[in-house]
Amino acid sequence: MLASSSPSTGMSPLMPTYSRFPLTIVKGKGSYVWDDQGTQYLDYTSGIATCNLGHVPEPVKLKLEEQLETLWHCSNLYHIPNQEKLASLLVEHSCGDQVFFCNSGAEANEAAIKLARSYAQKELGKERFEIVTFKQSFHGRTLATLSATGQEKIQQGFSPLVPGFRYLPFNDLEALESLVSEHTCAVLLELVQGEGGVIPAEPEWVKQLAQLCEEHGLLLMIDEIQTGMGRTGTLFAYQQFGIEPDVISLAKGLGSGFPIGAIVANQKAAKGFQPGSHGSTFGGNPLAATAGLATMEQFVATNLLDNAKELGAYLQAKLVKIKNLSNQIEEVRGFGLLQGIVMKQKASKVVEAARKQNLLLLTAGPDVVRILPPLTTTIAEIDQCSQILETIFKYSLED
Repeated sequence: MLASSSPSTGMSPLMPTYSRFPLTIVKGKGSYVWDDQGTQYLDYTSGIATCNLGHVPEPVKLKLEEQLETLWHCSNLYHIPNQEKLASLLVEHSCGDQVFFCNSGAEANEAAIKLARSYAQKELGKERFEIVTFKQSFHGRTLATLSATGQEKIQQGFSPLVPGFRYLPFNDLEALESLVSEHTCAVLLELVQGEGGVIPAEPEWVKQLAQLCEEHGLLLMIDEIQTGMGRTGTLFAYQQFGIEPDVISLAKGLGSGFPIGAIVANQKAAKGFQPGSHGSTFGGNPLAATAGLATMEQFVATNLLDNAKELGAYLQAKLVKIKNLSNQIEEVRGFGLLQGIVMKQKASKVVEAARKQNLLLLTAGPDVVRILPPLTTTIAEIDQCSQILETIFKYSLED
């Protein structure tokens, strides 16, 4: 069912910023959602890598219900116990020392950008303000984060962009020779470019990049908004690359669907923020902090990471088998439960065909089908997804 029309204009009262599917989701549990007609779908989008514990996970639900009975909001002028507990868990299970909470991934990357500039101008000099990002990256839709994003289609129509960003080719060792200029202060990258096409970083390239950052005093900032919270088989993707970033940006899976974002910084980088240098009215409020804390506690107490790693390998093997049976697929790539099918035609055709068979998937650019199961998914659910995809590639697509 589509949105209702405005009685005065006949148009939807919502701004047309989304190309919505003709689907109204009203309920979710685990790996499944239901529409307003009662139809059940296997949701392998996870709210775009957000519902990593599945829809309405019971441990998070119970903690939120308890918090709803006590306190919804207070400002960050006061101590918020669950916020400090969540920060402690994030620090304990990462290479960071201090945390700043906000409301979204874009806000987390905004905070990282501000932190990098503030740190550099205090420690390196006022001429050091430039942040290097990479082509096909995606870092958000605020003016600064879309300026950091290495995709013209995201930036189109919003000129002039925020200055101080430079874009290098992703996974290009030779391009690293031009990484550092007299203005460079930091590097911001995704270890798997999700929106850019599910493109994993090459380990040797990442190690050389990290080494250059250390040699030249640049902050290494990893955007873990889509790859974090177990999505790739470790709590954070950087843990599979043998590096320790100075700043990690988080959101999506951190709150199991409840809006929360964060940056986790080491002691060196964290010096860039002082009282009054940054803030957020709602960031880390009691409800958001409770959702994040309950989510993190599940990662600490369960085998979710092993599940993501093992079932990610199982899913990828299933997709490779389908590739070998189809002439429509160029490549299968990804980490853990972030997988992409690189198509020889428009990926939207597969997404549409899957929806008609009650399987929800996403695109990642024009030619990549993105598959994002919850980390709680099962072999039976992966088999269900694979069977639908095999049918689509066998019968529904033109050669």
